[in-house]
Parts: sequence; structure tokens; C-alpha cells
Amino acid sequence: MEIVCPIDEKCASEVSCLLRPPSPLQVQEYFDQLISTRNCHGIKVKQISERGKGVYAGMDFQEEELVLKDQMLAGIQHSSNKMDCLVCSFCFRFIGSIELQIGRRLYLQSLGDSANDKCHMGSSSHTSEDCYNTDLSDMEDDIYMKNHEDYGNCAPGSSKDNISLPQGFIESLMNGELELPFSDKFPLPSTIPCPGDCGEAYYCSKSCAEADWELFHSLLCTGERSKALSRAALLKFIEHANGTNDIFLLAAKVICSIILRHRKLKAAHLEEQGKTNANSKSSNLSLLLEAWKPITIGYKRRWWDCIALPDDVDSSDEASFRMKIRELAFTSLQLLKAAIFDSECEPLFSLEIYGHIIGMFELNNLDLVVASPVEDYFLYIDDLLHGEKKEAEKITRPILDALGDDYSICCQELYEPFLLS
Repeated sequence: MEIVCPIDEKCASEVSCLLRPPSPLQVQEYFDQLISTRNCHGIKVKQISERGKGVYAGMDFQEEELVLKDQMLAGIQHSSNKMDCLVCSFCFRFIGSIELQIGRRLYLQSLGDSANDKCHMGSSSHTSEDCYNTDLSDMEDDIYMKNHEDYGNCAPGSSKDNISLPQGFIESLMNGELELPFSDKFPLPSTIPCPGDCGEAYYCSKSCAEADWELFHSLLCTGERSKALSRAALLKFIEHANGTNDIFLLAAKVICSIILRHRKLKAAHLEEQGKTNANSKSSNLSLLLEAWKPITIGYKRRWWDCIALPDDVDSSDEASFRMKIRELAFTSLQLLKAAIFDSECEPLFSLEIYGHIIGMFELNNLDLVVASPVEDYFLYIDDLLHGEKKEAEKITRPILDALGDDYSICCQELYEPFLLS
């Protein structure tokens, strides 16, 4: 039996307005205004009927000249990648230090739970007193000896037979007690905690923390200062997304951004027009359409209609597969609704809207990688002169072997482009 979403029926006219494709003139005006506000010169977005939208140059550019710098519509670090890389939750820049990146990775690796994405920077605050009293020079000698004892049994960087390091050594890396040789050549921004105290989001700067809070995170924060309707429901939504498809987290960020943008627009409208006019149904829809505008421009279809059929699903089972995808989206939507529902933005919680937002990602999104400074660090050590290299590798070689083949994993993020959406 097909699932029916009550909001789809209740808000049918509003949903229809939100999903109505913009005219070619509206699209052109939107991109012209967008480019002008970015102070870009010499480029223009054009709609070519048989090929879609494209960015065209109206002048010659010098090699390596910056043509366009723009903010993405929304982006997330893949859930499975959070164990490997600690990055800014807004701009995805690596943060902390080389020692923290390595120590955190080794700590989570030692737990044997590669899916654990809840242990972040805060994990180091629970280390034992022993790590502060450890003689680091003795610890380094122990690691060096253990490394040479095991060299005959495992190849460098082999993930199959990784060398384990003392827990105190790992904790010293995370706590900043131990400085690795030449790590000062690869400085990283200090970690700024989430202003909502969730212990899950960290940032490279106060400006990134404030921007993320204002645009998305205030409604998706699980901390004490969260503005979510229900933090318990939010945790269930996040758990479901991590266990099924983290594209739901990206969809949630978009919905949060529209809700928060709508609230700003309404506050400005109240101040300008007065409460009577601003509270009318037509006025609210107008504000919601304005908040929704960046999504209007993106090409969209329902997720369950446009998702590619997996190789292991027979074509005879296609209808059943697409129905299951629809049901999965509905389950996610109900969890999100319980967490952040806003009655003035009720149409956003219709299955039609949710499905089209996710379908937009399916058709337009990009996977990006941010190169790991940990890889650059080990390459630097490898290029040192023989004497310096030999001394440095007393510390770095066992670490490299403990990290295994995947020591250079980069930050993997999923994002929705803004300009070309």
C-alpha cells in the first residue's frame, strides 16, 4: 500500500507553487544578480536549450587567475569519513594539528569501530592522568624498538598487520603533549567548538562557526543551546541517516537554511509592514517562495523516480525498488519533522518537497576531496636528508605503520553547487 503524506494533501497548492519551474527570464535574472553580487567580471550564465545552463567567458583570463569564488548551497562531510579526518564543519578545512589528526585517527582505529562518527576532538578530554606523567623520550625508544622487532613480520604501511602503539603515546598526540618532528611546517587552524556545545561540530575560525550556526547548524545542533524542536528526535534522524544514506543530512541542511532564511525575511517584513499584513497566508507564502528561491533554480525530480537502478536489482523489481526508496525517504522525513518542524514552513515537510530536494542532489551534486595535510607531512619526512630523515623516522615510521595503507585519506564531502544548481 502506497504511503500518503498528510502535508502533501493539506498544502497541495503551496507545494505546487514551490515546485513550479521558473521562467527562462527569471533564471537569467537570478544568475545575473548572483554574479553581480560576487563582483565577478567577464563571465555570464547562459541557458542553451539543448544543453542546459553553462558559464561562459566574455573576456580572456590569465593562467591561474581567479574567475569566480562562491559559497556552496550546502555540503556535508561523508559520515564514514569522519573517523579519518577532523575538518571544519563549514568550510571543510583540516583543523587542529598534525598530531591531533594522527592521534585521533589512531585512537578511533584502536576502538575497532570504523563507523564511529561521534568521537570527535572532545575525546581527548577523557584521557587518563598517566599520559601526562609519561616520559616521552622513553616512550619514543619503546616504539622504535617495537618497530624494528616487527619489521620482519609486516611491510611498511600494511593495514593487515598494523603495529599497535601505546595508548599513552596516542593520548599524548591528541592532548598536544607530544610534538612530532617538523610538524610545525604544517600548521593547521585551532579547533573552535560548536557554539551550541554539541561536541560534534568543530570549526577553523569563529567566523565559520557563526556562519554555520546562522545558516544551518542552529537547527541541527544536538547540544544544550540547540534551536531544534526536539533534540531527542534530531538524534534519531541523524542515526537513521547515518545508517541508511547521508544524503538525508544534506537535505536537512537545505530545509534548515530555508526555515532560517524565512525567519529572517519575516522579521524584516514585520518591521517594515507591521504585524497585520505580515501574518496573512499570502504574505507568508510570498516570503517562503523568496527563501526557497535558490532551490527553485535547480533542476529537480523526485528522488525515487530519478535514482539509478543498482546493478544488483533486476529490472523486473524496479517498481518495488523505487517504492522502497520512497518509503525510506518518508521515514527520514517523519523523523526530521519531529525534530525541527516549523508550522509557518509546513510545505517544506511534504514528501513531494523532500523527494525533489534529494532528487536535485541525485542529479546535480558533486563529491569533492580536500587533500590531507597528514600525507604532505609524511612525504616531507620522506624527502629529508638522510641524517634528519633517520632521526625523524624513529618517531614517524611506527606511526606510519600503525596508520596502515590509508594514512593519507582525504576529507570526502558531498555538496550542492550554488551558482550552477
